[in-house]
Amino acid sequence: MVLGIGIDTVDVVSFRNRLNDRLTNELFLAAEIEYCRSQARPWENFAARFAAKEAAFKAMGRGLSSGIRFLDVEVARNAETGAVFLVLYRKALFFQNSLGIQKLHVSISHTRSNAVAIVVAEGRAV
Repeated sequence: MVLGIGIDTVDVVSFRNRLNDRLTNELFLAAEIEYCRSQARPWENFAARFAAKEAAFKAMGRGLSSGIRFLDVEVARNAETGAVFLVLYRKALFFQNSLGIQKLHVSISHTRSNAVAIVVAEGRAV
């Protein structure tokens, strides 16, 4: 059963202009930073991951005011297929479990100017 859907878009140019080391460390985990920085245009990958985190918050119906932090959601990649998936920690994991969410499906895409992500929360109603 679908429990929630979240979508988010990011203007890549605007995001790139704001992205500095301090903000990068507030928004992304070490593995995310390492992956993005290994890409030809890292800011596009950072923007897509930021959109995925925002979409995850929306799919769970929770956000920063609920105590979730950006570092509570990791956008990881399957090394063989390249498919992305979400790993939740701390407060995000607490909400996933308390809301009966068994799986978060995520898809991200980006161009030089836009990044987009959608997350579908699947589970059982509590």
